[in-house]
Amino acid sequence: MTDKPKFINNNGHKIILASGSPRRQELLKQMGFDFEINLKSIPEIYPEDLKGSEIALYLAKLKASPFLKSLQANEIVITADTVVWHQNRHLSKAADKEEAIAMLKSLSDCWHEVITAVCFSSLKQQKLVHEVTKVKFKKLSENEILHYVKNYQPFDKAGAYGIQEWLGLIGIEEIKGSYTNVVGLPTQSVYNCLSTLLTEE
Repeated sequence: MTDKPKFINNNGHKIILASGSPRRQELLKQMGFDFEINLKSIPEIYPEDLKGSEIALYLAKLKASPFLKSLQANEIVITADTVVWHQNRHLSKAADKEEAIAMLKSLSDCWHEVITAVCFSSLKQQKLVHEVTKVKFKKLSENEILHYVKNYQPFDKAGAYGIQEWLGLIGIEEIKGSYTNVVGLPTQSVYNCLSTLLTEE
């Protein structure tokens, strides 16, 4: 079986995805872009007065900073950050089982916002896009929460859950906005911006 012909041409550019998230990597691959993965660690610290989308935008841009001095003329670096914003509070990755359980209990029977910001950096320019998706969980039972935390991988995800995993399948009642944004990459915004950059650069 042959691969489908690609619609996207990198136009002589090297796209670098600076994310260890397998979900972001798979989404970018499914969109048809050719890219390399390059990870550079940086402390994800932001000013305390930032809220919601401000946090995601700040961190997405911050993650690009280690790459800026070594960027080549034909390179575009993609960095991203996903924030779960609930009751005027940032729910980041859970440090342990107890924190994951507490986060999921707070999300139960409530709406929350998932915000993903994406930063595109080249020698010529830096562009930022972001999407906000509203997500509503049903009232989760304690057994459902404990089952998820014990058997799945909540600790590498903002808000301690993955929408594509078991808890998302059985627990989410309604979504307003982009589904892939909750997975970790707002694909339509990324496609539009990256396609334009590949033409302009």
